[in-house]
Amino acid sequence: MKLAVIPARGGSKRIPRKNIKPFCGKPMIAWSIEAALSSGCFDEVVVSTDDNEIAEVAKAYGASAPFKRPATLADDHTPTVPVIKHAVEHYQAAGAHPEQVCCIYATAPFISEQDIQAGFDKLTSQGAAYALSVTSFPFPIQRALHMSGSQRLAMFYPDHALTRSQDLEEAWHDAGQFYWGQADSWLNEKPIFSENSVGIAIPRHRAQDIDTPEDWTRAEWLFKAMQAGQ
Repeated sequence: MKLAVIPARGGSKRIPRKNIKPFCGKPMIAWSIEAALSSGCFDEVVVSTDDNEIAEVAKAYGASAPFKRPATLADDHTPTVPVIKHAVEHYQAAGAHPEQVCCIYATAPFISEQDIQAGFDKLTSQGAAYALSVTSFPFPIQRALHMSGSQRLAMFYPDHALTRSQDLEEAWHDAGQFYWGQADSWLNEKPIFSENSVGIAIPRHRAQDIDTPEDWTRAEWLFKAMQAGQ
């Protein structure tokens, strides 16, 4: 069984009701649900939530919500891995046998079905613990600066003060869209960011964190521009 799990708790603080707030004509979570369904990768797309309204919206767009996430896994400090582990354990207790499980974030409107498919292919063909979306930093991290309270500057890596940008290794970061994982990786709470994971590169313009109202406005502008250009 291949399972998609979309974590979507109800207690967003900086953008209230973020997971079901309208984004370019649909509840935000709908974009993730529709990409998961369109990918053809999953036997079931489930939303893990503590919120009845989110569960109803999820079901309206084709996902299932067969359980309610406990409050102990729905606070501001709950990491992703235990949430996905809880979902896998629910299906195991019901007699199902998830083999590969993909966590898809509810606030990832730029996710594509092709990237989800590529993640599954990499996970299975390379025998990885996880496969996740990544994108490159727009500036060499080896030239990064830190600033003191008095606004004095210093390099994090002074050894690279004179190194040409083109000679520095490219660096990547989590794009915050999806994590494919073997079921036992989630159950054993293996770390996602390790040499046992493979990256699925996506372009920077599709890697948009949406954590503040300003992020939301910028993401909508970009999304509409991308749709207009299709």
